[in-house]
Amino acid sequence: MTKMAATRDGYGEALLELASNPKVVVLEADLGKSTKSLHFRKAHPGRTVSCGIGEQNMLLVGAGLAASGYIPFASTFAIFTERAFEQMRNGVARPNLAVHVCGSHGGTHTGTDGSSAQSIEDLAIYRTLPNVIVMHPSDIVSTKLLTMQLAETGSPSYTRTARNKTPVLYEGRENEIQIGKGVVLKEGTDVAIVACGVMVSQSLDAAESLAAEGINATVVDMHTLKPLDGALIDRLVASCGAIVTAEDHSVIGGLGGAVAEHLTSNTFAPLERVGVQDRFGESGQADEMLEVMQISTPYIAEAAKRAIARKV
Repeated sequence: MTKMAATRDGYGEALLELASNPKVVVLEADLGKSTKSLHFRKAHPGRTVSCGIGEQNMLLVGAGLAASGYIPFASTFAIFTERAFEQMRNGVARPNLAVHVCGSHGGTHTGTDGSSAQSIEDLAIYRTLPNVIVMHPSDIVSTKLLTMQLAETGSPSYTRTARNKTPVLYEGRENEIQIGKGVVLKEGTDVAIVACGVMVSQSLDAAESLAAEGINATVVDMHTLKPLDGALIDRLVASCGAIVTAEDHSVIGGLGGAVAEHLTSNTFAPLERVGVQDRFGESGQADEMLEVMQISTPYIAEAAKRAIARKV
């Protein structure tokens, strides 16, 4: 049976390990139990700042701490980080202060929280900010390792995590995880599926179904959207000749947008983008939402066939 775990737990585990560095501090906006920063708070209450329901204040407190030589990690729900976008822009990104923001419960996979709580634009808006690293890991192991690596970057960041459990993919493959470097999980020659977050496991399932039809697909976990691993995209174009992106996020500005931007300025290949179309989500169970949004395994497989058909 496939081992399952939530990426938010990887974030919580990373904070505990980072606590060995006395410069690491944690900020909460009344949601430590949900984001899993509560484990750090229980172990190190003197290095945890509770900002209440005040995300804008939290970001600027984090900026002040970063300017004072600390390494702050600030977390809340992904949708609530957007309330503090102006503070993230002017207080964090513009002065290039290394505040690490974690937005949990992002995407439609959040399910029953409903459309008002399903952030489908977070990756896009943070990707527009200069200096900011943007990540959406796919499993608990990669989330933990990427979060720990952030402490050494000296740059601000935004990471999306999730409440619902996803397959554990990286046990025994920990050395492959690096900020800014995509991971090839399956090699193929007909089409490359580039995914992030929950859609990585969906893409692996799609590759399996395509194999039954004689189509050999590469699957890549592109956990870092910014900086994008453009060199890997170029290699995929050369080896497969067609690309599919898959994300639980708007097709506008997220992973699909990042890959499209790269292709238009470099080596072109047919691109099909699987993601939330220009609409909001709905309330439903997590797996139901992937079907309603038409981003589940069968839709990825169909997109792969369309991309292959467009090859010159």
